[in-house]
Formats: sequence, structure tokens, C-alpha cells
Amino acid sequence: MKLWSPREMRVAPVLDSERNALPVQARTALLINPFYPKDPHASFGKHVLTPTLALTSIAAATPADWQVRYWDENLLQGSPELEPLPSVVGITVHLTFAQRAYELARWFRDRGAMVVLGGLHVTSCPDEAAAHADVLVIGEGVQLWGRLLKDFEAGQLLPVYHGDYRQPYRDLPSPRRDLLPRNSFLTTTSVIATRGCHNRCDFCYLSTRGLHKPYQLRDVDQVVREIQKDNQPYAVFIDNNLGSRKDYLRLLCQGLRPLEKIWSAAVTIDVTDDPTLVREMALAGCTGVFVGLESLQNANITSANKKSPNTEDYARRVAILHDNGIQVNGSFVLGFDHDDPDVFARTVSWIEANRLECATFHILTPYPGTPLFAQMEAEGRLLHKDWSRYDTAHVVFQPKQMTPDQLLAGYAWCYQTLFSHRSIWKRRPVEIRAVPMYLAMSYLYKRSNSLWHMLIKYRWTARVWSPLVELSRRRHVAFRKRLARHPMVGQSTGNIVSAGV
Repeated sequence: MKLWSPREMRVAPVLDSERNALPVQARTALLINPFYPKDPHASFGKHVLTPTLALTSIAAATPADWQVRYWDENLLQGSPELEPLPSVVGITVHLTFAQRAYELARWFRDRGAMVVLGGLHVTSCPDEAAAHADVLVIGEGVQLWGRLLKDFEAGQLLPVYHGDYRQPYRDLPSPRRDLLPRNSFLTTTSVIATRGCHNRCDFCYLSTRGLHKPYQLRDVDQVVREIQKDNQPYAVFIDNNLGSRKDYLRLLCQGLRPLEKIWSAAVTIDVTDDPTLVREMALAGCTGVFVGLESLQNANITSANKKSPNTEDYARRVAILHDNGIQVNGSFVLGFDHDDPDVFARTVSWIEANRLECATFHILTPYPGTPLFAQMEAEGRLLHKDWSRYDTAHVVFQPKQMTPDQLLAGYAWCYQTLFSHRSIWKRRPVEIRAVPMYLAMSYLYKRSNSLWHMLIKYRWTARVWSPLVELSRRRHVAFRKRLARHPMVGQSTGNIVSAGV
């Protein structure tokens, strides 16, 4: 089945090689998030739910006597604007768009700009990145940016700057959200309250060699002020695992509760160890969680070095979240060594039986620098090192119990099945008041890629989503009042009273 996928979602915008070079303007910086191809099996909408925090945080560290601009090629507005031609260009580099980042770097260097490359791929493959940059930033870049620009002005640039993730995270400045095209995103309130995770899964980028990111916390009032300042009804915590410290999460929920906003976050399933904490999340405005369930086989969880409850207990734990009006987006990795060709049907059947509102599928991908990559390379199981295909939507290794073609076809089947009319209806909430909003969100998010293409291109994302988000917020505020009056609601009764969100 050939899926609809317009060229603009697959191919990076053309860089104008005929454009005459402009004079470089002093003390101007341009920060670029490069284009990456979009997987047509998944929702195009997920790419504009929130902006990148990395570049807006870098922008916040720019000295006051510098001008700084932000450009995201994934917003379908073409290649970066040239005028004025910046004296410094900062480009974030991730695995799947490394070649595009290098292409941009060459383009700007040819026109006289000084190019700085940073990001996870620079940390994991610095020798590769060095050939394409004037300067590399390895590790935390926010703390280095102001110093780097001053060194540039003084003619004292170093070839490599090393940032330390052990410096207090609370000391970093708040992101420059004022630089963002607000209409291009569902919400511009993407927030990080904690940094790091108590897990070090072999397949996760957090286990990358050379990446030392200890778990750190920001002050609760600092996070609350940041959310208030952006004045959006919906916030997204992009922490690796907001629930790693349950005592902190409880304090954060107490701080968020008076705001009467809604929010979502990534957590691990063990957040349900204490159902009263899940209730606190709901009372504070949590309407959805992204949960790395990864696999329904304990052997896969153990071999990946993930600390997780028994997979047979997943269903009960998902019910605790549902009982508190919290939707679940389950994340599943396909292609572990204990997966056979039956894994696809088993996984989708479980998702439907437990009425997960959404699921995200990933083909197991060995990122460079991780233990999984070292294992696959030592076993001779890597099929190639074309980083553009290391995007969890392509098979880049030899699975143990199936062929690469079987794994790729199974991955596509999972998405096609889950996004079907039948599956969307089958997974509808038990509470009838929740069904209309669930269907509206599901169809707009999951089955509207042609619409998403237009929303992104013409910057209508916020206009179309905002009414649904505000309606969701109001319904959840009403739900919280009901939940507060009934202390026993949410104790895994299987009764989704709720929010209708």
C-alpha cells in the first residue's frame, strides 16, 4: 500500500546555489533546525506539536548586543532566510538529518558565515562532524554559547567547546519563545522540568558513549512561572521521564494545580506504583502520558537493561491512568531479539484490548555510540551506516527471528491497523461523554496527513487546534472538580469517569 506523502514532507528545500553572496552582518546569529523526512505511516502532525527547546534555549544565552533569529526547515517555509547574512550560524545535528545539516553548513560557510555544529550526533560522532564545521560544541551548549560568541569577536575561537551537563540545570535561562512563529505549533509551551532518566536502556540515546547527563531538577516555582509566562492553555513536558523522582513530581503537580491548564508528559509505567500520585497528576491538569512500554515480553525488557514492572501487569497499570482521565500513548519497539513475526498482531491486539488512545511504533534502531550499536556491530548485524535511515522507520540491522522485510512490513501493518476506522472506534473510551472529543482528536491527529500538510505550510496549526485544546481544557477543569469531590475515583476501578479529553 503506497501512502500519500508530498515531496515537501520527504525532500529538503532547495538551497539556491546561484544566489550572490551578501555582506556578512556583524553580531548576528542564525539558529537552524534542519529538515528531516517524515514517515507517512505516522502522523505528520506530531512534528509541529511543539518547537525544539534546544535552539530557543541557545538563543536565550545570546549576548544582548547580538541579534539572533530562529529557522525551522520542518515548518515548510523553505530554506533559511539569507538577509541579513549572519556572521554566525548554529545548526543542531541529529542522526537522521546529519547530511542535511552538513549541506547547510557548507552553504553558509561558502558565503562567509562561521558555522557551529552541536547536538547529539556531534557528541556521538565528533570526528565525522568536524569536517563540516568551523566549531563543534559537544555536550551542553547553552552554557557555552555566550562565551563562544565573545571568543569569535575577539578572534580567539577554539575548534571544540565542551559543555558539562553536571552544572545546575536551574541556572540556565528560560527559552526565547518570542522568536517562534506561534501559529505554526499546537503549543509553544514545551517545557523541561527534569533532565535525565533513572533508566539506561541499551537502545536509548541517553546511553550514548560520552553523554553524561545526571538526573537534575528545576525549582517548581521556576517551571510554573515559565508556563504562566507563555500564556498557552496546554503545555508539553519533554523530559525524558518526568516521573523518575516521584516526590518531585508530586510537588510539581501541587504547583501546577492552581493554573487550571492542561499538560502531557513522558513517564515510565512505574509512575502507577502509587495511584495517589496519578490522581495528583490528574488534579494538576495531566490529560495524557507518553509511556515507553517498549515490549510485551519480559525477556526483551530485561535484555535492553530497562527497569520496568512485569509486562503482565501493564494492563492493570494502564487502567489506573485511564481511571483518572489520563490518556495513554504507548510506545512500542519492534524487532527485539525475542520478537518473532507474531509480535505485530499480539501488540496491536493488546493495545485495542486495553483501549490505548494512541500508540507509537519504532523499529529497533542501534544509534551510534550506544551499547546496542556496539553489540550489533560486533555481531556483524548492521546492514549499513546510512544515518538518514536510522530513524526508527527503516530496518538497519538483521533481526534474529525474522527477515528485514518482515519487520518493515509488520511495522507498517501496525500503524495501518491502529489508524483504521475500526481500531479507532474499538479503542473509544468507556465513558460516553469522552467519545466525541476522542474521535475528533484521533481523526485530526491520525488520519489527516493531507490536512496536516496544508496546516503546516500555511501556518494554520494553532488556528485549527486551538478550539479543540480550549474545549479540552474546560472539560478537564470540570472533571478535576468531580475528581476532587470523589476521593475513591481513580483507584483502578476500571471506571473512566472523566474528562472527555
